[in-house]
Amino acid sequence: MPPEQTTPYSDLGGAEGIRNLVHRFYTLMDTLPEAWDVRQMHPEDLSGSEEKLFKYLSGWLGGPQLYEREFGHPRLRARHLPFAIASAERDQWLMCMQQAFNECVPEGPLRTQLWTAIQGLADHMRNRPEPT
Repeated sequence: MPPEQTTPYSDLGGAEGIRNLVHRFYTLMDTLPEAWDVRQMHPEDLSGSEEKLFKYLSGWLGGPQLYEREFGHPRLRARHLPFAIASAERDQWLMCMQQAFNECVPEGPLRTQLWTAIQGLADHMRNRPEPT
C-alpha cells in the first residue's frame, strides 16, 4: 500500500491550523497601526473576510475547495479591483501575514515554499500605479 500523500493543508493542521493562521492574520491587521491603510479596505466586522480567507486558503493549500463550492472560481485579482492596491497596501497585508506565518507555521521548507507563493499572490493583487 503506497504511503498517504500529505498536503500543505494537512501539514499545517487542517481546518484548525488554517483557522488559527487566518484569525491571527486578521487580529494583526485589526490592531497594528502600520496596517491602517489595508485595514480600511475591509468592513468594520472582519468575520466575513476571515471566513472567506479561511475557505480560500483551505482549497489553495490542498484541502477542501470550500471557497469554490460557495463562490465559484476565486478570480482574486478581479475581486480586488474595487480596492486601490499598490505596493504600500501589499506590503501592509504581507507584514500582517508574515507575522501570522511566523507565529502559526512551523519553520522549515514548507513555510519557505508557502511564503514565496504568498508573496507572489500578494504582488499580483497590485492594481494601481505607484504614487509619485
